[in-house]
Amino acid sequence: MSYDLLVIGSGAAGLTLALRVLEAKPSARVAILAKGPLAEGSTLYAQGGIAAVLDAADTTESHVADTLNAGAGLCNVDSVRFVVENARTAIEWLIDQGVAFDREGDSWHLTREGGHSHRRVIHAADATGRAVETSLVDRVRETGADVFEHHNAVDLIRESLPGGGLGRCVGAYSLDRISGRVRTFAAKKVVLATGGASRVYMYSSNPDGSTGDGIAMAWRAGCRVANMEFSQFHPTCLFHPQAKTFLVTEAVRGEGGHLLRPDGTRFMDEYDPRGELAPRDIVARAIDDVMKRLGCECVYLDISHKPAEFVRSHFPTVYAECLKYGIDMTQQPIPVVPAAHYTCGGVLTDLSGRTDVGNLYAIGEVSCTGLHGANRMASNSLLECLVFGKSAAEDIVATLGKVAAAPVIPAWDESWVTDSDEEVVVAHNWTELRRFMSDYVGIVRSTKRLERAKHRVKLLLSEIEEYYGTFRVTNDLLELRNLAMVADLIVRSALSRRESRGLHYTLDYPSLDVIAPVQNTVLVPKNFSARRGGQGGA
Repeated sequence: MSYDLLVIGSGAAGLTLALRVLEAKPSARVAILAKGPLAEGSTLYAQGGIAAVLDAADTTESHVADTLNAGAGLCNVDSVRFVVENARTAIEWLIDQGVAFDREGDSWHLTREGGHSHRRVIHAADATGRAVETSLVDRVRETGADVFEHHNAVDLIRESLPGGGLGRCVGAYSLDRISGRVRTFAAKKVVLATGGASRVYMYSSNPDGSTGDGIAMAWRAGCRVANMEFSQFHPTCLFHPQAKTFLVTEAVRGEGGHLLRPDGTRFMDEYDPRGELAPRDIVARAIDDVMKRLGCECVYLDISHKPAEFVRSHFPTVYAECLKYGIDMTQQPIPVVPAAHYTCGGVLTDLSGRTDVGNLYAIGEVSCTGLHGANRMASNSLLECLVFGKSAAEDIVATLGKVAAAPVIPAWDESWVTDSDEEVVVAHNWTELRRFMSDYVGIVRSTKRLERAKHRVKLLLSEIEEYYGTFRVTNDLLELRNLAMVADLIVRSALSRRESRGLHYTLDYPSLDVIAPVQNTVLVPKNFSARRGGQGGA
């Protein structure tokens, strides 16, 4: 199967790019690989909204300043300004796609979230991601794009050069999860829009598919990755023994929700003058500290002092989910805990989403563009997907005619492998990986803990590669292989940063390093070759 464009991932970033390319070039042959159903992914579950300067009292400079402040000195100023200045256009395009944002009279209803100095978060109740994703899916279904659902990409394919070197990216192998066959996709241009890697931790707000696939594939293909030590933990996920982790949107705090100890007393003012509206890293560490000091399983988020109708109308999704477990948020506080939520680092790109490998792009959470720095500010993530989906699409459309067709690619070879008779090995390694990452590489770290994790992940990688080379690939094996590789990148990055900055907090270096120059953590694979700078992000 040969295409002009292969998009791996079907969230806001991937679908935006595909639609933008087809708007400009309707004749382009486009394939979209979705790991599950087309609409499934992190975008679908995003609650809060999209940050953009839409109010006359707000300014671009204020949004830029807030983002830089949250990023703790590691944001790329050019990237931040590029995204913020293109935010309004991105919102207007979404409205054209049919996204129905909430209104307040003749104006858009804007809310405020942690780190923002103004109300600038446009939203569709508390299910903005669902509104965005379903609208984009509907639009994609109307185009001529070929959609392959339940396909998990295995690895990227690079062109073989005379002399044994590797050239441009020319496609990918992908596991058809229904038939169990590995398919070969050839393409002139390939885009990674696979999301983040928060499922490397035991507790996460992300869907099960957030296993770092794109980051791992890009690393194996020869791309640099940056700032992998910065894993964002959302401060407030619903805590209940029967609940699968459910994110309680930041907007609950933005609209006046209070964080409480089990005895009902507030605590955030003791950690930061901004209280509940401090950036997520500060709030998550505060909750973690309270839980460890008191030995309690959770803290509580209370918005019951607001009128019941206000709560129900602003947070219908959260209200309904809490009711499933007997919690009426209009009458009582919600038990919450921090959970892994967002991967701030990723594949290093420029402002057009280009990576170090020719004709390979990375957009959305899989990428490191320099927007988030050491800590992502609330509601900048969907915005990044939209803005870079557009800029990468423009680069693809402008250069597609200059790219030769992909060469003939060898079919996937399974002649040396057999079906596994020990799936328990995969399940056991999966559990072990997520447990030690949560214990040793979580919200608060230390060099001793990181060294333990480094040793464990080295052993796991060796076991997994042996297993991978012996048995036919399965979805669970592919995800475990990618998660272990991402875990290794996170641990290596964390060990190399000898300071506490943003989301990376270590007991051995609890302060900022004010002597050494502020630097991004850039890891370089052995098969890296500098085709282009690619440093537009970090």
